[in-house]
Amino acid sequence: MNKILAALTMLLLPGMALASSNAQTLELTKHPVGYAALAIFVIAYLLVMAEEFTHLRKSKPVILAAGIIWALIGYVYVSHGMPHEAEAAVRHNLLEYAELMLFLLVAMTYINAMAERQVFDALRAWLINKGFGFRSLFWITGILAFFISPVADNLTTALLMAAVVMAVGGDNQRFVVLALINIVVAANAGGAFSPFGDITTLMVWQKGIVDFWGFFALFIPAVVNFVVPAAIMHFAIPNEKPTASSEDAPMKRGALIVVALFLLTIVTAVSYHNFLHLPPVLGMLTGLAYLQFFGFYLKKTHNFDISPYDKEKAKQHMGDIVPFDVFNKIARAEWDTLLFFYGVVVAVGGLGFLGYLALASDVMYNQWGATSANIAVGVLSAVVDNIPVMFAVLTMNPEMAQGQWLLVTLTAGVGGSLLSVGSAAGVALMGQARGIYTFFAHLKWSWAIGLGYAASIWVHMWINASLF
Repeated sequence: MNKILAALTMLLLPGMALASSNAQTLELTKHPVGYAALAIFVIAYLLVMAEEFTHLRKSKPVILAAGIIWALIGYVYVSHGMPHEAEAAVRHNLLEYAELMLFLLVAMTYINAMAERQVFDALRAWLINKGFGFRSLFWITGILAFFISPVADNLTTALLMAAVVMAVGGDNQRFVVLALINIVVAANAGGAFSPFGDITTLMVWQKGIVDFWGFFALFIPAVVNFVVPAAIMHFAIPNEKPTASSEDAPMKRGALIVVALFLLTIVTAVSYHNFLHLPPVLGMLTGLAYLQFFGFYLKKTHNFDISPYDKEKAKQHMGDIVPFDVFNKIARAEWDTLLFFYGVVVAVGGLGFLGYLALASDVMYNQWGATSANIAVGVLSAVVDNIPVMFAVLTMNPEMAQGQWLLVTLTAGVGGSLLSVGSAAGVALMGQARGIYTFFAHLKWSWAIGLGYAASIWVHMWINASLF
């Protein structure tokens, strides 16, 4: 009787047989629900890519898509008397998201606290007042972007350096465009060799695939990725000096202590993961407590920020004299990015549960080969955000050598530099320098960035040959 029922099921609902009696999952890649889920995800992602034109925040379509995809999956599983399998899969995805979200939330809170203490404003004022030439500023802002992004995220780094470039560049659009392209490339390259530099590297580290120090094998390839296009663009930079400027932006009380606490938080997270074998997010949340206690001290002593002789001058130099509140810094986190990340993790997890990622993994890593597949991932990340691309690869979890995992980490991180819409840094700068730094202005130099992309891959496969 059971055999007859199974045969009828396969006849009436083709492609919906049990993939494994032990795993208790359904093969739905050829079922209408699977096709519908794919269509929903594609539509949602087209809306994400059109954010620049529609001004619809990218989190909205992916959150809706994630909910609908899992509703369809839940309906099918309930109708087959398997109500708990889909629930368990969703909970697994939510746990992965929660760890990464809390980790990023702490990092964003520290970055916002440093911004409020005017750490970044002081750096910008220092650069502006030094009177560097355009070519010097081109390299200085690029190098700073490369080395700041491994600690701060590439988006914050790009916005900071872009503010410097636009302040000193003035009406010299040629310098501004080239410097902004250089900043995008540098910020993405710098984020590729650090677990903290990009969400993709963070995902790989938290998954335990590459240990903390293992990422630094990508340092030289990342340098090559940045230097090759920068060296080419250098000769197109006007050999002039900008108009001298004087800008004053002193740091607020406790600014350097906040920076030190952030570094201590990173050390705590790494120590929890490497020595205690605990999730890094636990160390990051412990580090948030450091900032909370210091914030309490700043709040209780905020009267020191106000000059009893010249209150207006104090406000001008010290900024807002409202007491420091760490929860204001949490509220200013990039919530659209965090919620977009939720939608991506849950939606891509749904496609994986349907069986599509297993199919993609077979085509890419078994038929194309790991190297070709990982290079293709980088090119794809220039069009599609690297977060869903990397999460899909991690969900596929193909059997690869350490060198291949580092390769896909590198390509997913720097591939977004090929187009202005390929990374959060590029998209943000198109908004910050609207009408100056555009899609086509960046596209004009994509060939040089492509040379850097190819050179970084070659250098990685050469110097890290023992890892393959």
